[in-house]
Amino acid sequence: MARPSLPDLTALAQPQATIAIRVTPNARQAGLTTGDPIRISVTEVAEDGRATAAAQALLARALGVAKTRLTLIRGATSRDKVFQLD
Repeated sequence: MARPSLPDLTALAQPQATIAIRVTPNARQAGLTTGDPIRISVTEVAEDGRATAAAQALLARALGVAKTRLTLIRGATSRDKVFQLD
């Protein structure tokens, strides 16, 4: 499966930045749409944190940072999530 092309979000990659996202799990195709909040579609189901982990990886790739630099602050079981960049 090919990786989706993502918009460049490196301008948001400031230290201690908080990034609000809305996750759509179980989508046909993974993708990311800019806006407020950033909308992320992932193909994983919302089970055992799989959709959150996939959204974190997709966001990190769009920001150009390692996924370990993103910390989930709020929304572990919600579609609306807030990550902080360390």
